[in-house]
Amino acid sequence: MKEKFLNDKNVGEEKKMDFKILKEKLTQSNLTVVLTGAGISKESGIPTFRGEDGLWKKYNPEELATPWAFQRNPALVWEWYDYRRRIISKAKPNKCHLLIAEFEERFKNVRVITQNVDGLHEAAGSTNVIELHGNIWKVRCTKCDFRGINREVPLSKIPPECPKCGSIVRPDVVWFGESLPSDKLTEAMELSQRADLFIVIGTSLMVQPAASLPFLALERGAFVVEVSPEETPLSKRAHLFFQMGAVEFAMKFEEKEG
Repeated sequence: MKEKFLNDKNVGEEKKMDFKILKEKLTQSNLTVVLTGAGISKESGIPTFRGEDGLWKKYNPEELATPWAFQRNPALVWEWYDYRRRIISKAKPNKCHLLIAEFEERFKNVRVITQNVDGLHEAAGSTNVIELHGNIWKVRCTKCDFRGINREVPLSKIPPECPKCGSIVRPDVVWFGESLPSDKLTEAMELSQRADLFIVIGTSLMVQPAASLPFLALERGAFVVEVSPEETPLSKRAHLFFQMGAVEFAMKFEEKEG
């Protein structure tokens, strides 16, 4: 049995061809969906959910990001979110965020679905974004129907209060034990089923129901591309697998176009 050995030059040529195929698919696609996860934000300096430092290391995220934790101690939960908001406020969109926003401008009907709550896709210029898990800069009242944006960093009052009724507001994000908003999930599933091209960037695909979206796209005949430094359950089924970080992918995509 003849084994295939690839030297660095051949590997480089093969990867160059993969980028060429991706560019062709982007040009041909009538609907492109890009799903992003924590990996893309990590490269902007935002720690992953389990990568907290200092004081918060002793807390398990599952003990803080829950409705029960908020009910028990809203001040503690808000102190944690205030800490996270301070970190996110210093973060800037990276080259991959900017490339995805550029896809929206250059190609037909590009939609972004993200598991991230940091708002960096919008900061990069993306407009068609479904934030499956909410947005850390948005708040909603625990009593009345108020929903709004609060970008105060640091928060002057913890927990912050509703400007409408004076009750406590909570971060407008999806916590452990809560369901995703049905309208967002329905839209994400419908887009996944209709996509010609589905690109997954920076997610381990371990959190449902977002993890099922690329497989839904595969079943409906989409061309599926994955960008991840580590293999995931999707890697062997994706049509193209770029085993690299999000920023490296963006830089190489631009380099291959040059």
